[in-house]
Amino acid sequence: MDLLKERFSDRVQTGEAFRAQHAHTTTYLPPQLPDAVFFAESVEDVKAVVKLCAAHKVPIIPFGTGSSLEGQINAPEGGISLDLSRMDKVLEVNAEDLDCRVEPGVTREALNEYLRDTGLFFPIDPGANASLGGMASTRASGTNAVRYGTMKDVVLAVTAVTADGEEITTAQRARKSSAGYDLTRLFVGAEGTLGVITSITLKLAGIPEKIAGGVSSFQTLEDACNAVIMTIQMGIPVARIELLDAVQVKACNAYSGLSFPEMPLLLLEFHGSEQSVAMQSEQFAEIAADCGGSEFVWTANAEERAKLWKARHSAYWAGRALAPELSGLSTDVCVPISRLAECVAETQKDVEREGFLAPIVGHAGDGNFHLLLIFNDKDPGEIARVEDFTARLARRALAMGGTCTGEHGVGQGKKRLVAEEMGGAIGVMRAVKKALDPDGIFNPGKIF
Repeated sequence: MDLLKERFSDRVQTGEAFRAQHAHTTTYLPPQLPDAVFFAESVEDVKAVVKLCAAHKVPIIPFGTGSSLEGQINAPEGGISLDLSRMDKVLEVNAEDLDCRVEPGVTREALNEYLRDTGLFFPIDPGANASLGGMASTRASGTNAVRYGTMKDVVLAVTAVTADGEEITTAQRARKSSAGYDLTRLFVGAEGTLGVITSITLKLAGIPEKIAGGVSSFQTLEDACNAVIMTIQMGIPVARIELLDAVQVKACNAYSGLSFPEMPLLLLEFHGSEQSVAMQSEQFAEIAADCGGSEFVWTANAEERAKLWKARHSAYWAGRALAPELSGLSTDVCVPISRLAECVAETQKDVEREGFLAPIVGHAGDGNFHLLLIFNDKDPGEIARVEDFTARLARRALAMGGTCTGEHGVGQGKKRLVAEEMGGAIGVMRAVKKALDPDGIFNPGKIF
């Protein structure tokens, strides 16, 4: 720490408040504080701190905004929290090619604000105003994934500082390449365990001519899921299709001042021309009716749509507000779309058997759904029940050809489950980690 302070002065902070801020977790996992926080402002800063930490075998935990959900920013072995939030420049925008290059501390909202006059936007929307470096590291996705994909689909290249303190570039801006290993996708989703991302080259999308959104309520969660399955299987190019169970609808009504029936709800959005969004909305209305849904009420009014999506993005806090004295664990799984109704129905029965308060929401268009388990994190027995439940949920998804995490990542919370999911391939992952980070300084204690 003395060597860092000598070189970087007040950009190295060892006070408890700074360290605690860089180890907070949006989960019940207890914070594990780093020994110091370093605020990087350039690639040269990152190189310098990596070389210094590598020489002394000090752990490095990359930090963006701290919005990850599985303890990815905890420091179980101490070390340096490498805060990249000051590396927040948009380096270039190539409007003709629909791409841009940004530093890792740029947030998704800041990028879209920067792009507002170009006719382009960055479509990946996990809800939180996360940093793009963090979103790449956790392979984030969100409400738009059904149309625009996830971070693995929109990251064209990254630059990263590896364990020798040098920066590498994983690819060029071309939309496809068959030149060697796909190193870009190796770093996307690595959760900071292979190196420190210093820039990201991203695909952009054109702002649609027309955007329409709407809602439909259903008698059961299974009916709502079946409507989603039919929508996807019929090839309707929906941009967003979000699922809320009755408990989550009740929470959002109270938190966001809405008045939806306290029934399972689908919230949709269509992007395209005026004619196409009208046609898609009418097609979905027919599907909703066939599945016992209420009339599909849709609108192209921007203010009305914004209110709906603000409520959806506030779903976590709305759920927490149901019992603010308790803690919450947000977990997710993802299954093939044809198994969504079955998986959600079995999970809902499990929730009822356990007597949990656990609102369900989902990016249903790609088979991904989330539960917010509300519980007393001071009660060891309650923690054990919650952990058993999340393990059953993950194994249920795996048995259906799914994954234990659609977008939250592994971090500390799902290490055991990802080992079950990957089987023998976990050994290959360990070998890659050992080759790129022989001393294990990058975000130790995560994924494995």
